[in-house]
Parts: sequence; C-alpha cells; structure tokens
Amino acid sequence: QVQLVESGGGLVQAGGSLRLSCATSGSISSIGTMGWYRQAPGKQRELGATITSGGSTNYKDSVNGRFTISRDNAKNTVYLQMNSLKPEDTAVYYCNANLRPAAYLWYVEYWGQGTQVTVSS
Repeated sequence: QVQLVESGGGLVQAGGSLRLSCATSGSISSIGTMGWYRQAPGKQRELGATITSGGSTNYKDSVNGRFTISRDNAKNTVYLQMNSLKPEDTAVYYCNANLRPAAYLWYVEYWGQGTQVTVSS
C-alpha cells in the first residue's frame, strides 16, 4: 500500500528552524505535485507550499520568504525547510502527494498522518 510518512516536527523557539521530511513508500509509478499543508487548533487546514514534479513552487503569502519546499525525486521524498519560525506557524503539518500507484492508470491524492510543529515565543 502507498503511504506518506512525515517527520522532523518538534518544539522550537521563535526565530529558529526546522526541516520537515515526507517519505513515500509502496509501489509507485510516478509522483506529480507534492505539498505541505498545516492545521492549527480550531482552524481549517491551509496551504503552506507546493512543488510540481518539474520543480515549480507555490507558497502561502504568510510563509513566503521563510519556508522553502524541495524534493528528491530519486527518493520520492519532499522537504520543507522552515526558517524564522513564528508562534503563528504552530500547527500540525500534513504532507500531500498527487501520485500514480504502480497498478493504477490514473493519479490519486494521498495524505500523511501529520507532524506537530510548535513554536514558542
């Protein structure tokens, strides 16, 4: 079965940095756009950043200039480098991938379980 597993979350002081990783596993033919979304307590899930298979990126305005999304296609892994973290960045961060399982003829969206990021003031 295809799975997405996030890691790298934790506690950090304001102004600090964290690097999130999202590793995919299972039989996968190809991976299209991947992204990071976040959900704070009592809030709806929102876009953080996305990256296409070709490397084109898109960022939410509030993280633009502080966060950098990247991917390693050989490892089928996407990363989110988070710098200058603010308390407002505190949320559960979820990995998303649009991919084609090996046995499928079409693409399907998958979500990871999420990793907690807490930024203290």
